[in-house]
Amino acid sequence: MPEQIQNRPVLGILLAVLAMSVIGYIDNFIQVIAGEAGLWQFHFCRAVVICVLIAGICRVFGWRLRPKSLKAVIWRSGFFSISMVAYFGAAGMIPLAQAAAGLFTGPIFVLVISALFYGVKIGIWRILAVVVGFVGVILILRPEQTEFSIMTVIPLLSGFFYALGGIATRRSCGAETTQTLLFGAFFGLGLFGALGLIWFTLVPASAEMAADLPFFTRGWVAPSGVFIFWTLVQAFGSLFAVALLTRGYQLTEASYVAVAEYWFLVSAAFWSYQLWAEVPDARAVWGIAAIMIAGLIIVMRSRATEQ
Repeated sequence: MPEQIQNRPVLGILLAVLAMSVIGYIDNFIQVIAGEAGLWQFHFCRAVVICVLIAGICRVFGWRLRPKSLKAVIWRSGFFSISMVAYFGAAGMIPLAQAAAGLFTGPIFVLVISALFYGVKIGIWRILAVVVGFVGVILILRPEQTEFSIMTVIPLLSGFFYALGGIATRRSCGAETTQTLLFGAFFGLGLFGALGLIWFTLVPASAEMAADLPFFTRGWVAPSGVFIFWTLVQAFGSLFAVALLTRGYQLTEASYVAVAEYWFLVSAAFWSYQLWAEVPDARAVWGIAAIMIAGLIIVMRSRATEQ
């Protein structure tokens, strides 16, 4: 069975590209959700739907949900939750392509953290990739601006904590099932959403903060039909895409699928233009391209060193 599973690289890559295309489309509607409710309400409601779906599917097929290492799953879920809070929070207020570029700095952070704290040796190509990725970050963040917005930093936080989640997955959660990790991640995200929702409902943000970060600081509002619809689309679409991506990883080598995941940046930019006529300026485009190149170098060189 393993030999058969690993022998269909074209299909595996196509499934990953389809998954990224779906996510690139549905994530563009975070802007619509942001106009209807707050970030915390969105995460709480979406997580409830996804967790119920996962639990129901596991019950039907008799799959195990109980983690083998609860502590490891909690740590990974916390990293994932912070990453997604930062990513979706940014996506609700800046162009999706730029928020996605921040998320895809994850491989760069993985490499740096692994080298600094786990003694992983890296060669000249991956050092070059870190430099190229750093240049891309500078191009997007624009530190020379007189008005430095927190929304230019938040996407990087999503990439940093996504990297921590990836490291935790590899080093501490290798024995866990996919459904256990998915349930834990979305349960944690729902918990974060519930806590943020309670806080900003009971302790409303100041007028200045609410004006600067409306999506982050909004408490509970009566859910509109638009909010319910797109939150359900997000829940079902995310599960569908994750299922495709998981199957892609089963069908071919992980490095091929990891490269295909960068299609998300193209998909996000394409749908942003088609739906909202959003076009990143030349500097942002170069920054996104640099981050993509850095990530691709890291993935391909990592694969070469494993062979």
